[in-house]
Amino acid sequence: MQIYDELKARGLIAQVTNEEEIKELINNGKATFYIGFDPTADSLHIGHFMALCLMKRLQMAGNKPVVLLGGGTGFIGDPSGRTDLRSMMTPETIQHNCECFKKQMERFIEFGDDKAIMVNNADWLLKLNYIELLREVGTHFSVNNMLRAECYKQRMEKGLSFLEFNYMIMQSYDFYYLYQNYGCNMQFGGDDQWSNMLGGTELIRRKLGKDAYAMTITLLMNSEGNKMGKTAKGAVWLDPDKTSPFEFYQYWRNIDDADVLKCIRMLTFLPLEQIDAMDKWEGSQLNEAKEILAYELTKLVHGEEEAQKAKNTSHALFAGGTDDLNMPTTEIAAEQLVDGVISILDLMVVCGITASKSEARRLVQQGGVSINDAKVESIDCDITSGQLKNGVKIRKGKKTYHKALLK
Repeated sequence: MQIYDELKARGLIAQVTNEEEIKELINNGKATFYIGFDPTADSLHIGHFMALCLMKRLQMAGNKPVVLLGGGTGFIGDPSGRTDLRSMMTPETIQHNCECFKKQMERFIEFGDDKAIMVNNADWLLKLNYIELLREVGTHFSVNNMLRAECYKQRMEKGLSFLEFNYMIMQSYDFYYLYQNYGCNMQFGGDDQWSNMLGGTELIRRKLGKDAYAMTITLLMNSEGNKMGKTAKGAVWLDPDKTSPFEFYQYWRNIDDADVLKCIRMLTFLPLEQIDAMDKWEGSQLNEAKEILAYELTKLVHGEEEAQKAKNTSHALFAGGTDDLNMPTTEIAAEQLVDGVISILDLMVVCGITASKSEARRLVQQGGVSINDAKVESIDCDITSGQLKNGVKIRKGKKTYHKALLK
């Protein structure tokens, strides 16, 4: 099976500008393609992970990836999928986040001569002359068409700033610049980027009279129609200091039955024949499929050793064991205690087990919280400094474990 057919079989392709020509390019290793990553945080997350896996698949098929860091577009902020204005970042924060991205990407993509390259759009966007941009680029964009774009619709309801309105032009200019300077003939991105990507292909056609191509990746959604990759603590990060390998493993181990095979198909590099054989799995077999998914993805992100540790820890905990060496741990400072104690509700929020005290209260009242394997019977339960010195194991429901330890 050639790479384009494999991407379709894995459910990764959402929209394409010209299927036959794109198929011809990537099947024959003739695509020089880019995916952009705006440095909105100091770590990549699960949404980026899917794009990195696509890059890896295409590189393995002989195509050349161009990783575009948004050091320039990061000054504006992508309005796609947003109902509010993104926080403005300082140049120092943007540069720091770009450096963090670089280190993480090297785990997935092979960089070097005639391999993948990494560029930063700050190198050209920050040098643009405003009047020149309006004359040379702005004349090729219809405001009427831009306002119909999906990426602006949600923001229009609450007020789209002129700053954000320029994002499509900036992203389109990126494609135009990369086409001219790096021979980049294709752009890939999330399905919410479709309008921005079409802007780039159209700009290239109008300015250069050349064809360039765009393909969007299916967004990773759960069976309820929500984007995957969120927990009570926030995003699931690829940085082990923000989301530990065990927490990363447990996120995938605990996904809904309805989502597991889709995730295996879209995110792992297991052969399709092996995945197809799992299609009829039910009951306990789905738990086995979740373990396969969690192990394979943790291995990709954190390495085989960390994946095995996470798997062993998960087995020990669910078997009622005490091997909590790799359990996610939060250190509690003495000043966070009042008269030598901290309430169970406060502790759960501090540890990120719940997003709020009201959520923690509800879980305790429903009997869904245990301390050192003993059910917490009251929302008035306090944890003492003596207990925290020895380490307290908190369990939420049947699947979430966390350790609290006095600093």
